Amino acid sequence: MDASVNRIASSKDERALLISLYIKSESREKADYSLEELKLLVETAGAVIVDSMTIKRDAIDPAYIFGTGYIEIVKQIIEEKELKLIVFDLTNIKPSQIRNLEEKLKCRVIGRNEVILDIFARRARSAESKIQVELAQLKYILPRLKGLGGVLSRLGGGIGTRGPGEAMLETDKRHILRRIDVLKEKLKKYEEHRRRTRSARNNKFIGAVVGYTNAGKSTLINLLAKDDLFVENRLFATLDSYTRSVYITPEIGVLLTDTVGFIQNLPANLIESFRSTLEDIENSDFIIHVVDINAPDLESNIRTVENELNQLKIEGKPVILFFNKSDAAPEKIINLVKTRYPESIAGSAKLSAGIDELKQKMSDFYKSK
Repeated sequence: MDASVNRIASSKDERALLISLYIKSESREKADYSLEELKLLVETAGAVIVDSMTIKRDAIDPAYIFGTGYIEIVKQIIEEKELKLIVFDLTNIKPSQIRNLEEKLKCRVIGRNEVILDIFARRARSAESKIQVELAQLKYILPRLKGLGGVLSRLGGGIGTRGPGEAMLETDKRHILRRIDVLKEKLKKYEEHRRRTRSARNNKFIGAVVGYTNAGKSTLINLLAKDDLFVENRLFATLDSYTRSVYITPEIGVLLTDTVGFIQNLPANLIESFRSTLEDIENSDFIIHVVDINAPDLESNIRTVENELNQLKIEGKPVILFFNKSDAAPEKIINLVKTRYPESIAGSAKLSAGIDELKQKMSDFYKSK
């Protein structure tokens, strides 16, 4: 059974309206940046963004998110622009809010978490990552079954589709719980294989490459390893961790592992399901933190990655901060970054800029190990 939370159709005519809400005490600038990021996420998921709007409120309405006053406004936009999907820039939408809005608007409603889960489902390539994503999806669905009407058949459906209702709740719940147990057992086998692989690398010098999604991690490893990992200029282009051998000098070799990209408000179920993959970071000797120097909210991107590493209890490791894509950055930005982060490297994986300095830092780590 496909129990995906994917309710964004794969067709290119899935026309969407994006809605950002922020509380008066919150920053409008932060809300605008988050909305821009959501646009990239929705485009990556395959929908067409027709329009977007930002709403300022005293509080989130418990029944309709933005309050009944906006219902008619949004209904008119849906009719005029023939929309099929409403995406809220919120991470914790209640199932009852989704149900209420869909009944009023006659249009599917989702939030940021569902978009990210959808992208992960599309991007998963290896058997392990597919299991990890499905596990995250099922854990996301389970507590929401009743609020969504208990309808697994509704997932992946079109406008206004409804499943068999309350009579199926317990059946669906039992099915999901059994499937979760099966996936966990499958994942244990991959985790055991991963542990054996790590044990075989005990005497190796290992680095983990981390960063905000689309910062250029895979491009950097391609350059260093003279390899050909899958690289695409889209969010979450790859979900699998890859380890490649790199010689930083003719005598010194290092294993570099590419990891899943981070993003603001990454669903907790995804972090939990990908924990075994992210343990590659924990078992590394050092970390290369790749940052897109041209990111609109560069500081926020850095903090997001650092916060996620802290949540994974990964601390105390030497870190190389590599500001990538400097070839496309104004000199003013590069100088500001170097002033703010004097130990960092400003370079370009695309043009091999800053790579000698990066290798020198890795060599210094190796010699001090």
